[in-house]
Parts: sequence; structure tokens; C-alpha cells
Amino acid sequence: MRMVLNETSYFGAGCRKEIKGELARRGYKKAFVVSDRDLVKFGVATLVTDELDEAGVAYVVFDEVKANPTIHNVQTGFGKFKAFAPDVIIAIGGGSVIDTAKAIGIIATNPDFYDVRSLEGVADTKHKAFPIMAFATTSGTAAEVTINYVITDEEAGRKLVCVDPHDIPVVAFNDAEMMISMPKGLTAATGMDALTHAIEGYITKGAHALSDLLCWNSIKMIAENLATATFDGKNAEAREGMAMGSYVAGMAFSNVGLGIVHSMAHPLGARYDIAHGVANALMLEEVMRFNASEKPTKMGTFPQYGYPHTLARYAEVADYLGLGGKTNEEKLERLIKAVNELKARVGIKPTIRDYVSDEKDFLDRLDAMTEQAFDDQCTGANPRYPLMSEIKQMYLNAYYGKHEKV
Repeated sequence: MRMVLNETSYFGAGCRKEIKGELARRGYKKAFVVSDRDLVKFGVATLVTDELDEAGVAYVVFDEVKANPTIHNVQTGFGKFKAFAPDVIIAIGGGSVIDTAKAIGIIATNPDFYDVRSLEGVADTKHKAFPIMAFATTSGTAAEVTINYVITDEEAGRKLVCVDPHDIPVVAFNDAEMMISMPKGLTAATGMDALTHAIEGYITKGAHALSDLLCWNSIKMIAENLATATFDGKNAEAREGMAMGSYVAGMAFSNVGLGIVHSMAHPLGARYDIAHGVANALMLEEVMRFNASEKPTKMGTFPQYGYPHTLARYAEVADYLGLGGKTNEEKLERLIKAVNELKARVGIKPTIRDYVSDEKDFLDRLDAMTEQAFDDQCTGANPRYPLMSEIKQMYLNAYYGKHEKV
């Protein structure tokens, strides 16, 4: 077992102010700030750059990051990074921004990977990323504490999932005051992403006693706070709960892996530009039902899979949340019902078809998405081995809102 975490993390309202001391202690005087135009426009990035001004730190802002950042995004940002020659990268944003900063930071110290595509999977980088300090402005991706990042290959129409202990930010800031202005849709999507992280982190093959504790507490915090944070964004307690729930889930899944909810969400989001957390929410029930099988297909052929126990693990989550039920099967159904009720309550629609109305296009792309999901970096950690035919059926179930047995 291994745990890779930030050198230092700060939590609580106003903790962004601690950056002045961190910069001074580390001798950083010139910062390359990575953010996006909305965060700059609406003054969220200013909450941090004001601190840089007070500290007398020179900086330039790269605000061209888009949702689902692309290889072009990364390479453009890296060119501006080189031109400015900073001491530190400061990322202010959600997963898209922090992922872009990680890719820039890795390329800065490992220039052989400038193409970005070669970073997919577990790349053989030799050097730690250029120092990154990350300010989370959403409660979902936990990119500020993970060793993962995702970049979209626009030419291939697919997402590159990159896993590298060298990329983790040296300092993370979770200041709920920077999340107050998150719109409802973004709060809901990122919150469902965080919930998926915690559920998948609990049932993954790599789970252990420490990650279990983190995932349990994350699930509980998200269940208690997501709806309030979505509809009462200025509720400080709910925002703090979501910020901590997301971070704690990140501590776990970054070190034990995820599963095929994410594997299937990646191509779905890349093909149809569906928000990542929404794509996860659309696939979660199907994957939970698939993983809960006590008689999985083909798994006996693969020695890395032990006796299936995922149904019992889902039942433990239901018990922890106090959902009731006498048998493990009944507890699973109650857990799925609770997840779906939360999803509906925060405004996420029930089926892929609600987001992808062109049925023919979906069916035409289905085989390619299935293959990409099967090859995804997250698939190997799933507790049940998926056949491509099973992945395809789960996509169809999620598209039509059916639950045909996989």
C-alpha cells in the first residue's frame, strides 16, 4: 500500500491567505497563474491574485483553459509558461484548470512528453512536476490532491487519462469562500463526481482500511451537503462539507483507483461534451448493478480478481448511511434508490438520451466508445472484469433507462 498526498494542505474559509507565507518560505517571487475566463471575469481568481499583489509577487495569468481541456490548451499554456519563466505555477479552478496546470508542470520538467499523448496511462516521467500550488474552486474533481489528470485529444475524440505521482501539487487550498459563486449546475455535477469517486474508491480492487475510512466519511458528507450546497450556494456549512468531502474522496481514490463508471464516463463526455460529473451520474446505477453480481462472467480466468464481494461492500455503505434493508440485495436497492433520488434532487436527468437526443449518432458511436471504455486507465481497478459486450449493454441501458441484465 502507498499513499501519495500533498506536502501541505489548507482548509477552511479564508485559508487562501496562507499562500503569502507559503510563497515566502519557498522563495517564490514569480508565478504563472492558470485559470479560466469565467473565474477571472467574476472575480474568483482575484481572491488569490490580490494576495499575490500584497506579497509583491509578479505574475501573469493564463486564462484560456476550457472545460475538458485539450492538448492544444496544454501546449499553448506551456508556451506562455516558458516565455514568462516563473518560479511556481498557481492553479485557480476546478478539475479542468488544475489538470491543465499539472500537464504544463510535467512537460516543464520532462520535455520529452511535450506531445501530451505520451503521458496517457502511467507515463515513465523521471522528474517531479514544476512546483504547483492549487486552489480548488469546485467540490468534485479533487484534482488538487490527486496524482491523476485528464486531457482531451480533440483529433482522436477521446480523453487521455494520465496517472503520475510526479504531478501532485505541493500545496493545496480548499477555501469554501472561493466556491460560493459556483452555479447550481456545476455544484450538482461536481458533487456527483465526488460521490462517484467515494463509491468507486470503496469497492475498487485496491481498497484498504485507510481508504475505506476516507470513502465512508466522504460519502456521508456529500449525502448530507450536496443538495443544500446546490440550492443554497451561500450556505457556508454546506460548502465546507462539500469541500472536505471532495478532498477526502480524492485522498482515497488517487491512491487506490476508480472503476468503470469513470471508464465509461470518459468517452461519453469526450464525444458529447457532457460534464464529467453528469456522465458519471448517468452510468453509476448500471455499474453498481454490474459490479454487485455474485456470479460474474469470466473472472475466474483472471488471477488478479478474488472472490466477488462487491455486493457486501455496497451493503456496508447502505448500513453506514442508515438506509435499512435486511439482505445485501435489499440494501443495494436502497443505496441505488438513494443515489438516484439525490441525482434527481440536484437536477441531473435520468438517462443519456436526455442529453444525447440523436439516437442514430449514439448507436453509430457506441462501438468506439465501448472500446475506449474497455481500454481506459480506470478499468483495471474495477472489482469485476468487464467484457466489451457488457460495457456496450450498460451504455444501452443507461441510454434508454432500462436495466436489462448484463
